[in-house]
Amino acid sequence: MKEDKLKREVSGFSAFIMVIGTIIGSGVFFKPTAVFGATGTAGLGLLAWGLGGGLALAGGLTIAEIGTLIPQTGGMMTYMEAIYGKFWGYLIAWVQTIIFYPVRIAAATVICATQAANLLGLGKDTVIPIAVAIVLFVNFVNAIGNKATDILQNLATFLKFIPLILIIVAGLLFNPDPVKVELIPFTDPGRPLGAAISAALLATLYATDGWMNVTNIAGEMKDPGRDLPKAIVGGISMVTLIYLAINVAYLRVLPANALAATATPASDVAGILFSSFGGKLITIGIMISVFGSQTGFVRASWRIPYALGLRDMLPFGGFFRKLNQKTDMPVNSGMFLMALTIIMLVCIGDFNILTDIGSFVIWFFYILTFAGIFILRKKWPDRERPYKVPLYPLVPILGAFGGIFVLVSTIMYQPFVALISIVCTLTGVPLYLYLIKKNQVYGGEE
Repeated sequence: MKEDKLKREVSGFSAFIMVIGTIIGSGVFFKPTAVFGATGTAGLGLLAWGLGGGLALAGGLTIAEIGTLIPQTGGMMTYMEAIYGKFWGYLIAWVQTIIFYPVRIAAATVICATQAANLLGLGKDTVIPIAVAIVLFVNFVNAIGNKATDILQNLATFLKFIPLILIIVAGLLFNPDPVKVELIPFTDPGRPLGAAISAALLATLYATDGWMNVTNIAGEMKDPGRDLPKAIVGGISMVTLIYLAINVAYLRVLPANALAATATPASDVAGILFSSFGGKLITIGIMISVFGSQTGFVRASWRIPYALGLRDMLPFGGFFRKLNQKTDMPVNSGMFLMALTIIMLVCIGDFNILTDIGSFVIWFFYILTFAGIFILRKKWPDRERPYKVPLYPLVPILGAFGGIFVLVSTIMYQPFVALISIVCTLTGVPLYLYLIKKNQVYGGEE
């Protein structure tokens, strides 16, 4: 494998902000509809938000140990290589390159562009052109370098807190006509409990996803052994508390059935609390929130084709591992992913379809990564661990449970999405067989 030449210049604070910035996107503003629509009650809905955050934290605690053992650029790819061998490392990187990152970035951009079009009073036909422009801008900032990306990420993360804090404070403390949050009855007798919690948990798991992205830049962190666990655990914990607080604030303004009946719960709540100005404020907040999340996803995505290029596991590997001479950024890899993202925007452009495909395809590899901690404990029993997952083995098991739940639920309720995701994943196998025949070194190393 060729030498990784990326600079170690990412601070622990920047990594922490990246975790928060990539997790808090559209989910906190749009998913209350799905959560309370599935549960029918405030109590079960809040439980689903807490469980989603808890499962994400279990996964984060587990990955933090693996990440400090393998602090390299590439994130899950490097973990899968170390645990299961080169094929599985390649396959997750292939999936992230051609499916996961393009569809997740495209989905976030669609939401951001839709909000921008609504704010400016433009027609639906302007959404895709606006989305393409946003993709071009975010990739341009990333091309400038880590410092520029840090500035944009930190600014977006700071600004996205303004509407969140305003809704939480106003909804909980300064609401002139508060709604009593009814926790009893806890469940809706007319809804099967299993189906209700399944659908709600799927929504909250989407809203809490994105924390894994920080592992892609571990090789660029100044002190990954110290800072990576703090960034992951601290970021997920803060986001979970924010999600619970703002959903209680929503429920203090609108009851669960009203939140379930609207496609824009956050805007509706803001409109009641702050009149018409509030709706515009939240629209801007949503745009900033999603924009910040997209910035983190783009930043993380660039490192995957680069890591594959270092291993000569993409055609034209030299092109993908080349760094820009002025910024030391893997710009070629970024431009390739940007092109794929734009193709997704133009050819699909549907938020729900894009997010569903992205969620299913990545959670299979999440499960394998969570299970990998048991293998590494036996494989490297004496290796120094700057961080060890607490409550082992319970925490990794809980993380894996969350992933299994996502897979089973998607297969049961969205079989077409599952099929598309599986087929796209398997397209990488023939390419892998061709490349290991061409490059015996990579294929023979274990």
